[in-house]
Amino acid sequence: MPRKLYPLYICLTLCSVLAVSGCEKKQAGHYSGYAEGEFVLVAAPAAGRLEKRWVQRGQEVKAGAPLFILEQENEKASRREAEARLRTADARLSNLTRGRRPSEIDALIAGAAQADAAKKLSLTQLERFEKLFASGYISREQLDEARTANATNTARVAEAEARLRSARESLGRDKEIEGARTEVEAASAALAQSNWRLSQRAAHAPSAALVYDTFYSEGEWVPAGSPVVSLLPPGNLKFRFYVPETVAGSIKPGQTVQASCDGCGKPMTALVSYISRQPEYTPPVIYSRDQRTRLVFLVEAIPGPEYAGRVNPGQPVDIWLKWTP
Repeated sequence: MPRKLYPLYICLTLCSVLAVSGCEKKQAGHYSGYAEGEFVLVAAPAAGRLEKRWVQRGQEVKAGAPLFILEQENEKASRREAEARLRTADARLSNLTRGRRPSEIDALIAGAAQADAAKKLSLTQLERFEKLFASGYISREQLDEARTANATNTARVAEAEARLRSARESLGRDKEIEGARTEVEAASAALAQSNWRLSQRAAHAPSAALVYDTFYSEGEWVPAGSPVVSLLPPGNLKFRFYVPETVAGSIKPGQTVQASCDGCGKPMTALVSYISRQPEYTPPVIYSRDQRTRLVFLVEAIPGPEYAGRVNPGQPVDIWLKWTP
């Protein structure tokens, strides 16, 4: 190349570099980020064999829909035992709080009536003997015998009435009845606990969601606390992006931002929900000539529920703090 063309070549090279640099420079208020899902991991608190799983990955489920169930034979047996203990405790309490059997009470009523009849007869005889004694027809000894018979029959009436009252009262003493009631309460609590353990063997969707993933198949052993199904409710999606420290101070929670992604259609509105207080170095995924030495802050924004299904977790998104169509 001729020496006199060097200045022109250098000028063209510098212009090309400046043009490329200008193309790489980002638009003001525009940042790159990605979508992230907050998954709901549904697990059982106890271990067991996976008996049935009703959902598949990618399926939409409604709130309360059954997800899976673990084997329940042991829990069902425990519930039957608790139910039997409760019935036994109830029967014991009922027996202690009731009186004697109706046939026994009827016999005591008849005995009381017989004693009362004997009392009335002895009283009549005593009145007649007193008149005869006053007229001198009988001796004092006969009169004393009549008086003794009347007193005896009166005491028998009182005894029969006392037995009848006792038979109509509860068989158990106060402390026995109190103990029986405590046994009933304990048996009821044990039954409630058995029912709770049985219910924990089956899982239902806490809300409408997408079945994002499944981790066990039917027949496999599931350790305690290990998630079987991963759910992604519509409102559990958020956008994460990084802003330089010169911009972080101007962003406030509740601020509206606009987001878009490839194939997502019209831009989406999201509300800033979190701004990190801890600065970070620019992540490698957004290295550039003008940002690699700057500190950045993580910002999270939650899109509205109307955008559910338009963005998948991990998908790149573009964020605008100030949207200009």
